[in-house]
Amino acid sequence: MTDERTPTSRRRHVHRRTSPEVFRRRRIVVATVMGTVVLLVAALTAFVWPGYGVPEPEPTPTVTTTAPPPTPTIEPAPREGEQTDLTGALPDTVLAFVQRGLVDNAPWHDDHGAVESWRVTYTDGEGGDATEVVLTVGQWSEESDATSFYDAQAKAAGRPLKGGTVQVDGEDVGSYSVTAEDDGEGVIWWRNGTVVIQVVGPAEVVEDFYSAYPL
Repeated sequence: MTDERTPTSRRRHVHRRTSPEVFRRRRIVVATVMGTVVLLVAALTAFVWPGYGVPEPEPTPTVTTTAPPPTPTIEPAPREGEQTDLTGALPDTVLAFVQRGLVDNAPWHDDHGAVESWRVTYTDGEGGDATEVVLTVGQWSEESDATSFYDAQAKAAGRPLKGGTVQVDGEDVGSYSVTAEDDGEGVIWWRNGTVVIQVVGPAEVVEDFYSAYPL
């Protein structure tokens, strides 16, 4: 038997290849859609997500307020008699404290060999409400003698609350020792070379007084 089907009756499956131009257009469409989705998500997040898109506040700068140093309210007492190099180095004012009396301190040079010694009273005002600080200072001809006197007096004052070295221009020139009495009185001993100084006054002011003293 002869196959009577004509060639046109036979069906064939033909696969056509997509052209590069079509692929390029498809990629452009996909990229555009994805970009739009990203922008929509970012916009929604900015309005819905708490704090998103809001810049962080600038940190508040720390402001340090330094109070002006206290100043004297009274005049220093006049100095009588001939002044020495040591008395010339003793200031009339320290912070709010003013020199109100400078007298010879006989025990230190009579009993302990100081070349000279003085007792200076400083107050921050007049009357019974004024705060008083008493400074005693002596100078020896040899540093070893001043050191021996300082060591003995600092030891006799009792266990120190604190202590350390005295420095001038970055060099160690002596030591200091801080002690306190039961009545709230503070005592500081310090040595600077051949000079030894004792300060007695209220515990809450003597360290500031010592820190500001120029010797």
